[in-house]
Amino acid sequence: MLPVSPDNDRPSRRLSKAEKSRITLSDKLKEILVGLILGGLTCQKQKLQRNPTFKFTQGMRHKEYLFHLFELFQNYCSKAPKKCNILPDKKTGKFYTYIVFYTYSLPCLVPLYELFFVDGNPVPKVVPTNIDKLLTSLGLCYWICEGGSFCKKDRSIILSTQDFSLQEVELLVKVLTDKFNLKCSINKNGKAFGILISTKSIPVIQSLLKEIMPPMMLHKIGL
Repeated sequence: MLPVSPDNDRPSRRLSKAEKSRITLSDKLKEILVGLILGGLTCQKQKLQRNPTFKFTQGMRHKEYLFHLFELFQNYCSKAPKKCNILPDKKTGKFYTYIVFYTYSLPCLVPLYELFFVDGNPVPKVVPTNIDKLLTSLGLCYWICEGGSFCKKDRSIILSTQDFSLQEVELLVKVLTDKFNLKCSINKNGKAFGILISTKSIPVIQSLLKEIMPPMMLHKIGL
């Protein structure tokens, strides 16, 4: 990874332990983070460190969305997003650029970390058994933003859930079906599993999410 000049030269700011302990997450941001984690948001945590850090990344194609996320979480971050180049692709020789920002390592992130992650390197991810209570419409919105894709050919939505076991994906399908009245099926791709939201459910999704989804991501629900 080769850092490139940042988009914003805002100086980084270190927080004291006392300052970090006073930072809290609003219910809205908790709901958004649940969706982002399901969609692929990664977490970093040092072995001897109690508090986790969340890492937000997007390719240049979704730069506007990444800055939307930063606008939501900027009070939890020491630095503005920066561009980075991944080392050249072995086949094409091309550099690929993405944008990244990190949160502080914060006590208020620990409850979500303990729900969704297991200590390790890299940090493995799990689906909490109470995901039916954690996942809201707003969370579903950002799950699709982060880990969903719209198939124009058959007008369906595919959710990438390759981080999870079959049993966990089955639980997610049950929640999508029971809580949001969506018709879903599980797609197997090698050893990984994805969720397909049926064409019949697209009007339901659109009605549910069109007013709360970031405008630049409406294409992910066919709008």
